[in-house]
Amino acid sequence: MAQANKSSVKVKVQKFGTALSGMIMPNIGAIIAWGLTAAIFMTPNGWFPNAQINKLVQPMLIYLLPLLIGYTGGRMVDDERGAVIGAIGTLGVIVGTTQPMFLGAMIMGPLSGWCLKKLDELCRDKIKSGFEMIYNNFSLGILGMILAIFAYFIINPIMMWGSHWASVGVDAIIRVHLLPLANIIIEPAKVLFLNNAIGNGILVPLGIQQASEVGKSVLFLMESNPGPGLGILLAFMFFGKGNSKSSAPGAAIIEFFGGVHEIYFPYVLMKPSLIIAAICGGVTGTALFTALNGGLKAAASPGSILAILLVSAKGSYLGNIVGVVGAAIVSFIVAAIILKNDKGDGDLTAKQKEMQSMKAESKGQQMPSEQSAHESVQSYADINKVIFACDAGMGSSAMGASLLRDKFKKAGIKIPVTNTAVRNLKDEPGLLVVTQEELADRALQKTPDAMHVAVGNFLSSPKYDTIVANFKALTQVSNKPKEPQKDKKVGSIDGIDFNKVKEVDFIRHDQHIGSSTMARSLFEDAMKKAGKDIPVKAIRINELDDDPSHLVIVTPAAKKNLAVRYSDIQIVVVNDLLKDKKLQEIIDKLN
Repeated sequence: MAQANKSSVKVKVQKFGTALSGMIMPNIGAIIAWGLTAAIFMTPNGWFPNAQINKLVQPMLIYLLPLLIGYTGGRMVDDERGAVIGAIGTLGVIVGTTQPMFLGAMIMGPLSGWCLKKLDELCRDKIKSGFEMIYNNFSLGILGMILAIFAYFIINPIMMWGSHWASVGVDAIIRVHLLPLANIIIEPAKVLFLNNAIGNGILVPLGIQQASEVGKSVLFLMESNPGPGLGILLAFMFFGKGNSKSSAPGAAIIEFFGGVHEIYFPYVLMKPSLIIAAICGGVTGTALFTALNGGLKAAASPGSILAILLVSAKGSYLGNIVGVVGAAIVSFIVAAIILKNDKGDGDLTAKQKEMQSMKAESKGQQMPSEQSAHESVQSYADINKVIFACDAGMGSSAMGASLLRDKFKKAGIKIPVTNTAVRNLKDEPGLLVVTQEELADRALQKTPDAMHVAVGNFLSSPKYDTIVANFKALTQVSNKPKEPQKDKKVGSIDGIDFNKVKEVDFIRHDQHIGSSTMARSLFEDAMKKAGKDIPVKAIRINELDDDPSHLVIVTPAAKKNLAVRYSDIQIVVVNDLLKDKKLQEIIDKLN
């Protein structure tokens, strides 16, 4: 129970952090555009000062960036209508201040979208036919006006007061040289896949505030510094063992030049004591940045040395380079000591498989290798799209998608492979979602009807070969004569051994609780009328026992997930959970 609560809290923290970073990440390009414009053309400290171009800097900072963030925040809550009203509400925070209202935008954007969504839920069913357009336009306009006024008189003063004291607090911490201690929290949080939440959700908004006042900010470097990860990967190159040693050089290049920090997280998770090396490197880097007057004009995203050099403030190159190199040296030394004294086998792949097995056992799941080859292959029959999902939807997922796309091309498999952020996943038929183990629960909640594959490392997972093999085997399976008994077991009433059934289950999804609960209730009532006393439950897919005494009633879209996870349960596929004729046939045949 304690472990379950811990996992639940972790998922909630990740969701909150993702919500914050989700408003910043899509707009990083705009933030970089502002930073580069300021760095190159701002008068008098730019590389090539230009009074005319400099007129772009303040409007971009005060209006463009907050409005984009508010628009994105509203869209996350209520799609296009939420996006529009999010921008309207954000404008109320912006007007009348010369401070960049990023935090205000991160509040008013989602809040405005949420208010409109609740209003729609309350009123939509009461709108007469033919008046929908009037309602849509005027509800958004009137509520947007109210929210903009509310933001101007209430949120604006609060944000100005909060921004002032936040700036004072950051400056005070920097003056007493305590800022490096923040890396004691930042580095472990990064390894737990909260890197984008901390970097883009917290440090980037504060960094923009500071950069607008003093021309640069060291806060941009605290999470994006590639030095700690580089040092750890270099230590594995020299002192690692097995697969971790051989894969470290490529990972180091990708982490340092590509800025994909997630690539070194599995190495730290494999040997948790290495978090000490990451912390020491992070603290060293931040200390050097502050001591040597380092700082960036805008966010460095991804956290690559190339991105850092591109947005470094004039006069800060030495401090930035020394800070990154110093962090790498310190983390390398500490990691080397830990690895030299470690007696483990150092096999990265083996550790990943062991972790997957332990995680599956703790949830009562089977590992994919325990299922029959035919069943595994058949579960891929309806897949027409593969999506890689990571926290930000940019770095590691893009590289994982590229690897699988290349494997598909060589194998002659013509199925599209794309990547996105977990928050942007949409539940749709024929979808295979590949995500990191740390994000698997959130991906399942977003796409309960999709097939899911969780990997430890996007860049070196053996599961990619399994996916390719299953798609390739589909043609072989489809050319073989059908096995009537197996086909009946997963769809036909005649294939079910009703003498073994001790419980009937409906699969409950967090996003579709209503339909499964109603289906269970109606089925249970029908069972009582028929004088049958077999228990009927609506439970999550992870809570099933793989036992033929369980009869699971599912829709075609949900069947493939069961086939991947379980081999012994009995399944009946129905087109409608509430009124399919098979439901009454099941009741008649149950003992």
